[in-house]
Amino acid sequence: MKRFFFLFLAAYAGLAACAGPAAAGEEILPKHLTPQTQKTIKAGLDYLAKTQNQEGNWSGTADGTTYPTAMAALAGMAFLAHGDTPSRGPYAANIHNLEIYLLGCARPSGLITSPAEADSRSMYGHGFSLLFLASVYGMETDPHTRDRLKKVITNAMQLTARGQSEFGGWTYVPGGGDEGSVTVTQMQGLRAASNAGFSVPKGTVEAAVKYLEKCKTADGGIVYSLGSGGEARLAISAAAVATLYNAGQYDSKLAESCLDFVWNQFALFKGNWNTQTGHDCYTHLYASQAFYQAGDKYWDVYFPPIRDYLIKAQLSDGSWSGDEVGPVFGTSISLIILQMPYKYLPIYQR
Repeated sequence: MKRFFFLFLAAYAGLAACAGPAAAGEEILPKHLTPQTQKTIKAGLDYLAKTQNQEGNWSGTADGTTYPTAMAALAGMAFLAHGDTPSRGPYAANIHNLEIYLLGCARPSGLITSPAEADSRSMYGHGFSLLFLASVYGMETDPHTRDRLKKVITNAMQLTARGQSEFGGWTYVPGGGDEGSVTVTQMQGLRAASNAGFSVPKGTVEAAVKYLEKCKTADGGIVYSLGSGGEARLAISAAAVATLYNAGQYDSKLAESCLDFVWNQFALFKGNWNTQTGHDCYTHLYASQAFYQAGDKYWDVYFPPIRDYLIKAQLSDGSWSGDEVGPVFGTSISLIILQMPYKYLPIYQR
């Protein structure tokens, strides 16, 4: 046994010698990430950091002004995906300011919104804010802030449950009907809260899964809304896959059919970013999650060309254009996609 052990050590030493001194100091990166990817990520995070207001939001861009809470929450997820927390990392102050801003947007009703979003699409910002605040909850070490987070997250979950339609979905304002993209946003927020140890109102997620099942088309995708009819929407179908996985529906027929539909559609694009939907960023935000969680069979094909595209598409200031929404939107989503292999956030993990 001793002889075998010493032979193993000798072999290991030989391999180390062959590797050379430079290899010993190299950082071991997650699969498909490169030093150039790291530089791209840093430039993007620096852009978000330097354009953030002291109040914690983004008001110098069209998307930051029009959708303050939604953009703040998405940017927050980009910072968290880097491994930073409210008290640790180069972007700790940015995350802390985001917490305080979004906590300040919480209303007595439980709705997290801003005056700019309150009357039109408040549930988008609410869902993304719940996702961010629940994700950061376990990282918060300040007792006072943690207590505030607990109260806001609890109230936000209750508001989401009350705002669910009779069919199990959500739309742009609480209780106003149902629509696929808002529905998956609420489902992810609830899942993040569950991951953080909160008790999600009974039956809410189950009803939402049934809603998506009702929206399924013959080709396996998801339509815009239950009453809309028409063809399946790629973006919503991709979002459905990610959120069904979040809900633990890994082996469901709906998740399988949606994944097949999305994968077949992406095969037509041959690795291009342009999905011909007009909602490329949104589509890739959820498709990246779906393909990553579905396993290497999908991720190994999907990620390298998207990574290379995002590296080339980054603007000189570190931002991405973000379709026609704005740079906070585009930059946050691009960073979430590029940082998924870091596995820092439970909501994005396999």
